[in-house]
Formats: sequence, C-alpha cells, structure tokens
Amino acid sequence: MEKSFEKSPWLFHLNTGSCNGCDIEIVSVITPRYDAERMGFKLTGSPRHADIILVTGPITSQSRDRLIRTLAQVPDPKVVVSIGSCPRSTNVFNGSYSVEGPLDKYVPIDVSIAGCPPKPEAIIDGLAKAIEILREKRRAMK
Repeated sequence: MEKSFEKSPWLFHLNTGSCNGCDIEIVSVITPRYDAERMGFKLTGSPRHADIILVTGPITSQSRDRLIRTLAQVPDPKVVVSIGSCPRSTNVFNGSYSVEGPLDKYVPIDVSIAGCPPKPEAIIDGLAKAIEILREKRRAMK
C-alpha cells in the first residue's frame, strides 16, 4: 500500500531575480549527461502539479508577491529547495534597493544547495535529499 502512494517527484523552477547561472545548471541536470530523470525527477510547468519547488536568485521587490502566490498553489506536502547562494544570503545583491531579503524570510527552506552557481552534482545530491524529506512529510500526513 505504501508504494502505491509514492510517485516520481515533479519539480517547479521559480526564478526570483537570479543572474541565470543557477538556472543554466538546473537545465544541465536534466540533460542526458547527468540525467536526473533516471531518479524520477520531471520538470512541470505548473506549481499545482509540483512536489518540489526550486528557487533561484535573491527575492526582489518584483518577485516577492509572485513567490508567495506560487508557493500557495503548490499542494502539501511540498519541499522548498534553494539553489545557489542568492536565495539564502542574497549574495552579491545584498543591500540592493530592489532586494527584499533571503528566501527564508518568506518560507521555510527544506534543502539548501550552496554555490555560485552550484555544480550539477551538488544539485542532484540536494534533490536526493529533497526526495527523502518529501517521503517523510508524506508519512507524517497519514
């Protein structure tokens, strides 16, 4: 019965003002060289279908409300993954007039993948941790 509730985790990528370095690394993770789909990961175009949310970039004034609305659309249980240094610390954008702060100011972060940008191997490792957290959250909901 437990196996029937498990499924491949679907990912939704949300760029909240990044320089696109992390976004390029996310794309490389799903290419045949790294092939994250072998672990069941699939990018989805809608947050309503997602299990894991990938957030890149510092939270800007323009993206803050979109971030909050998007996260509200993701069904529970959900896992929030910050990719790169910007969602955690705002990195080189710290102090900018348009940066509203790090991601954990608005939502709890389940997995943080460090780097500027992080290597594809680090992203895959972080996604593997996200799967375990998702399984734990699903068990806790039962």
